[in-house]
Amino acid sequence: MGRGDGSGRVVSPDDADDTGAGILHVDMDAFYASVAVLDDPSLRGLPLIIGGRDGRSVVSSASYEARRYGVRAAMPVGQAIRLCPAARVVPPDFPRYQDVSRHVMTIFESFTPLVEPLSIDEAFLDVRGARRLWGSPGRIARLIRARVIDEVGITCSVGAAATKHVAKMASTLAKPDGLLIVSEAHTRRFLEPLPVRAMWGVGPKAAETLESRGIRTIADIRATPVSALERAVGAALAARLHDLAEGRDPRAVETTRVEKSVGHEETFEHDITDPAVLRSELLRLADRVAARLRRAGWEAGGVAIKVRFSDFTTLSRSQTLAEPTSVGQRLGEVAQRLFEAIERRDPVRLIGVRAERLGAAGGGLALWDDDAHWRRVEGALDDAHARFGSSMITRARHVGAGDGRGSARHPRDHGVE
Repeated sequence: MGRGDGSGRVVSPDDADDTGAGILHVDMDAFYASVAVLDDPSLRGLPLIIGGRDGRSVVSSASYEARRYGVRAAMPVGQAIRLCPAARVVPPDFPRYQDVSRHVMTIFESFTPLVEPLSIDEAFLDVRGARRLWGSPGRIARLIRARVIDEVGITCSVGAAATKHVAKMASTLAKPDGLLIVSEAHTRRFLEPLPVRAMWGVGPKAAETLESRGIRTIADIRATPVSALERAVGAALAARLHDLAEGRDPRAVETTRVEKSVGHEETFEHDITDPAVLRSELLRLADRVAARLRRAGWEAGGVAIKVRFSDFTTLSRSQTLAEPTSVGQRLGEVAQRLFEAIERRDPVRLIGVRAERLGAAGGGLALWDDDAHWRRVEGALDDAHARFGSSMITRARHVGAGDGRGSARHPRDHGVE
């Protein structure tokens, strides 16, 4: 299996059989770093770290040159610089990434209307209906790669296969700047030697559990009785792994995606030890989450928090709500209770609030609305924000708190996951 630094890259020859490989997974190569080079060509070929220049920041992305030194996303920038002292640190420019992403997605949509963005820099395309207009899947993949480099100026890698799962695995193997085609007839042969960690959706814990039982490759999964897989990872995941190992994946390319969660998190300039400050911050973040829910017409059926301590240990806690809501006060109160239930009281580096289990607003209103008061208050705040801007009006408890929130380095907004 290829690694994140581009070693172990596998690509298809020009005459590769693409029969039945009508699902493409297109992934931009080191997207943030590539955009930095696009805007400043003098950076080409240099090891790049995308992140804040202070020691408190984490790596958002890194060029392949930096990855070969062991630099990885989510690593502290200070640690990354120690691994690669010659690296150039470039601050992230998220509005610019959004602009480039829109250009790339427009190219995808010129080949097929069946485009499913997974994130800012990757998407699935169903090109099975585009053969008469553009040719075979392999030809379409090559045309897409050529247009992205010609029109946008960055490279992408493409996996072509009969299913989404195999297409995504193929694009990973092809990185950077490659195309790997897996015909439908060769799907099982392609999968057999790959490690279980390569499977899309198999996390580190599940992989460790499987490997501890001698299940190291996809061929091993196929050879293991489903009952044994169930004892290792549970019935639901066992059935899914068994199907994927056999090359079965019924998931279609979805052209409209419903947000699964909405969240905000913030990294502090200085570690915070005061519980009152942290509780206030949770409420502030919950207000921001709730405002986004209301703008989108959603309500949350669950709340989750994320807490990262000074030693980078990260904990998550979540709770299902009795009734869906888009009220920040309610989301914040649940987030505060989740935080209070965490026994550890070390200094906190990062804290976040996430709304989960989203559904359309008004879909489950109770006969008695316990949040009616706060709903009116927050509705009035929405109106005020629309007129005067969100930075002009906030809760009184957040004014002049002096807790370091305003000096957080780069708050990150998270939408689709």
